[in-house]
Amino acid sequence: MPSGLVALLDDISVIAKAASASIDDIGVAAGKAGSKTAGVVIDDAAVTPSYVTGLSPARELPIIWKITKGSLKNKLLILLPGALLLSEFLPGAIIWLLMLGGAFLSYEGAEKVIEKLGGGKHGKTLEDEIRDPVAFENKRVAGAIRTDLILS
Repeated sequence: MPSGLVALLDDISVIAKAASASIDDIGVAAGKAGSKTAGVVIDDAAVTPSYVTGLSPARELPIIWKITKGSLKNKLLILLPGALLLSEFLPGAIIWLLMLGGAFLSYEGAEKVIEKLGGGKHGKTLEDEIRDPVAFENKRVAGAIRTDLILS
């Protein structure tokens, strides 16, 4: 009987070695695909006004650069250390934070649907007159960065 257990453990170690080798290959392939996808998304964002609707076409790339810098700052300075600390000291809090983020995104989505169906508008929209384009741009960038933080 003990030899059967040893044989089983030996088989498990062989399977684990094969799985770890394939996981390494998957990680490399995912990294390559991710970098290619990021290039496509950024390239599309540069030529698609829907990402920065309502703003000057000459400002599209600088706006996307601001959003990119804010997104990287969020991920490297807030999310990564926060996730590591939470997973070490308060792992149960992660689920609650994810639920709060989902609730916020649901609220924002419901707000957009209500506006489209003819309900009251919340804040300034593109149909309103833009008196200060710089302030409007900064507000749009801040909103995009905040949404990216919550989605991440």
